[in-house]
Amino acid sequence: MTWKSISFDWNHIRAFLVTAEEGTLSGAAKALGLTQPTLSRQVAALEAELNITVFERVGQRLMLTENGLALLNHARLMGDAALDFSLVATGQSQQIEGSVIVSAGELMAAF
Repeated sequence: MTWKSISFDWNHIRAFLVTAEEGTLSGAAKALGLTQPTLSRQVAALEAELNITVFERVGQRLMLTENGLALLNHARLMGDAALDFSLVATGQSQQIEGSVIVSAGELMAAF
């Protein structure tokens, strides 16, 4: 892998992904525990780093441009990988394992 070919900050990808999923900068900022101006700067920085526009404003909401749509699935894959990385690092898993026991009274079991 040529690391120098990566021309963006990975945190900016997270800002882009959450903004795309939330639909607003304020919603994304709340989800990430950031301020709206901070998140706005991160998205703007990503656009500057990549020299493309990923959102356009439509009223209070943000709509993905063609470039944003083209990047969205890749950003989701990166987000999923980051979550998996965090789970492994903390010794957790998303798999559900173990026995499940269901009990019911005689009357409820009859139905």
